[in-house]
Amino acid sequence: MSFLVGVDIGTSGTKTVLFDEKGNSVASHLEEYPLYQEKIGWAEQEPLDWWNATANSIKAVLHKSGVNPEDVKGVGLSGQMHGLVLLDKGGNVLRKSIIWCDQRTGQECIEITNKIGAERLIEITANPALTGFTASKIMWVKNHEPEIYEKVDKILLPKDYVRYMLTGEFATEVSDGSGMQLMDIKNRCWSDEVLEKLEIDKSFLGKMYESCEVTGTITKSAAEATGLKVGTIVVGGAGDQAACAVGNGIVKSGIISSTIGTSGVVFAHMDNVEIDKLGRVHTFCHAVPGKWHVMGVTQGAGLSLKWYRDNFCRAEMETADGMGVDPYYLMDKQAERIPAGCDGLMYLPYLMGERTPHLDANAKGVFFGLSAKHDKTSMLRAVMEGVSYSLKDCMEIIKEMGITASEVRASGGGGKSKLWRQMQADMFGCNINTINSSEGGALGVAILAGVGAGIYSSVPEACDMAISVTSSMPPIEENVKTYEKYYQVYKNLYPALKPQFEAIAQN
Repeated sequence: MSFLVGVDIGTSGTKTVLFDEKGNSVASHLEEYPLYQEKIGWAEQEPLDWWNATANSIKAVLHKSGVNPEDVKGVGLSGQMHGLVLLDKGGNVLRKSIIWCDQRTGQECIEITNKIGAERLIEITANPALTGFTASKIMWVKNHEPEIYEKVDKILLPKDYVRYMLTGEFATEVSDGSGMQLMDIKNRCWSDEVLEKLEIDKSFLGKMYESCEVTGTITKSAAEATGLKVGTIVVGGAGDQAACAVGNGIVKSGIISSTIGTSGVVFAHMDNVEIDKLGRVHTFCHAVPGKWHVMGVTQGAGLSLKWYRDNFCRAEMETADGMGVDPYYLMDKQAERIPAGCDGLMYLPYLMGERTPHLDANAKGVFFGLSAKHDKTSMLRAVMEGVSYSLKDCMEIIKEMGITASEVRASGGGGKSKLWRQMQADMFGCNINTINSSEGGALGVAILAGVGAGIYSSVPEACDMAISVTSSMPPIEENVKTYEKYYQVYKNLYPALKPQFEAIAQN
């Protein structure tokens, strides 16, 4: 039997999963690493941490499974999007990577918009200038660390740095490249116009591939580090959201995914490119060749719940450790006791600014409507509901674009929560389905590797073979009415608070 490796290089850790050719998980391993936040709004990581975690986790799954490396036919890479990795001519990392949730580049976004023009920028890159995207990070280093920028020879995304370490090749692919804000999204290539106006040398960028194309093979040094066979193919892979979408079967029209990881994403497949002229959602190239996708993003989804857990749920964490269960399981059980709507308590999940529908790096997290009636558990449920309201914001804009859904599939760590799935069903007013695999991005890029290796003839064919719906959760009519009432209040909170967010940012 043939096997495929999917490597998911995330923000909190790298998870590698070994799959058989039918999409069944054979072995998995997770390696964690730190996030560095030197200042409020900054977020950085060490690229070598990603590589070490990748090498160690690949070696671990091969050991756990006992699979012969000869039978591993391909490797796919999924990665956190938008991160900036700078290399010198020797292939050495020049500084920590500024990652996706970093918010320091507000002035650079203004600079990019002025140089290219607001409308033209959206026309080419399908998005307004965003603090989270790679282009503004490049400009920040140019402006603030010129002594580092003058040494730059290559600019890579997180997963593409790992690709370089595996294969020696400087390459990227269309789905992850779309989030750099340097691409012509309609034509699926680097934009000479954007690069020239921003004075970024095109030679700094890797060769562009479709996501299931072979980009290189495992080198001798990488084979020694990982246990893989020299010459094993590595395909383009995908940015984490496109990878997760493939792993959820979001590869044809009518199926939408709602993912709660560190960030939250509502993701829809498109056969033809459609762009929101207001720039509230992101249009990117999909990992399916010749297709596109649109997604709305809330920055602080699972991040909000993790923040709440780490700061207010020490007792639950200790109890869960003693019981041998996930602390989020106990937190779910607590939150279930609170009625839908939390008696008017609401939470804005803007711990790291926001992207959809409010493109605002200054936005901050807020509890609103707190009274003496509420307690710690009320606040817990409010956090979960606030994330769900934000995902509803994303869904509403996608509907405005004329994209309809016959089915919504839940994924990510938050997708494992029955309560969170019920909240989404109630807020979206439709069934929320789960599928037979919870491996998401790792499965998605393993499927892409299988296409590149010739095991599958196409991405949709592979998804039909490997993915099936296992459960469906309908909305609760009473909750639908409750959430619709409170959602109208939720929508008004950001506009009311925006001036105060700006005032705080100026201090």
